[in-house]
Amino acid sequence: MGEVKTAATRASFGKALVQLGEKRNDFIVMDADLAAATQTGMFKKAFPERFYDCGIAEQNMISIAAGIATTGRKVIVSSFAMFAAGRAFEQIRNSVGYPNLNVIIGATHAGISVGEDGATHQCCEDIALMRTIPGMTIINPADETEAIKAVHAAMEVDGPVYMRFGRLAVPFIFDEDYDFKIGKGVELRNGDDVTIIATGLMVNEALQAHDILKEQGISARVINIATIKPLDEEIVIKAAKETGAIVTAEEHTVIGGLGSAVADVVCENCPVPVIKLGVYDVYGHSGPAPKLLDEFGLRAKDIAEKAKKALELKK
Repeated sequence: MGEVKTAATRASFGKALVQLGEKRNDFIVMDADLAAATQTGMFKKAFPERFYDCGIAEQNMISIAAGIATTGRKVIVSSFAMFAAGRAFEQIRNSVGYPNLNVIIGATHAGISVGEDGATHQCCEDIALMRTIPGMTIINPADETEAIKAVHAAMEVDGPVYMRFGRLAVPFIFDEDYDFKIGKGVELRNGDDVTIIATGLMVNEALQAHDILKEQGISARVINIATIKPLDEEIVIKAAKETGAIVTAEEHTVIGGLGSAVADVVCENCPVPVIKLGVYDVYGHSGPAPKLLDEFGLRAKDIAEKAKKALELKK
């Protein structure tokens, strides 16, 4: 068996920016003194005249981006998710969201897998925050291929986009032929007993959970949801009707994230058991990312256990 190819989606974000820069010159990139970490430094090196470092001033960066966007130019801004979504929330809401401006927020280092940076930097609330902003598109890619294609697709969106990228290298799931579409989920494995709906790095864990359950005689459907808003309601409702039980998996608080979005749709259209797996209303702490994923129950075996519980609830 060959070595599994992996990449951090924050690096994929940087690659995508350079690709876009080579194709078009109608946008600029801004960062808040973290270009080496967010990987926007790749774009800075290739196109220094179209890159602006705003310093450790995320709120000001968003306000500047909003002003530039009013002139008709697209702007891509980047910082850690904790600062991009948290510290600058009011500027995103009022200066970008309210006037529906073409600003893409590339938020890196999201979730528990930030690891040693600890609770202050482990942003597990960003999706919930961004979901409350009317008209905000939210994308959380599962691997490098999806991340690169998602950045290209985000450039065609009319209005603000929040993109979530990770620090931890994750396995490749999709090949280059993958047809990414904003607002569309993808069924990765078919199954009849229970559905696992996952996003971000949890998609790989969901695929492993499928194999664990298969060995136990349980047929699990696996769906990748990269676009959390607008959610692909059609694929969610179809899964609820056909399997009768759903588990959601996300590296984010279970309050207000993917699980909440799925539960809203299922409750209104086809009520079936929905169990949310994620971070359970606690802060993170410093430690190696893989060990933290184990500790916080964000692994394939944890998804498999939730799936079996969901099966019991539907009986």
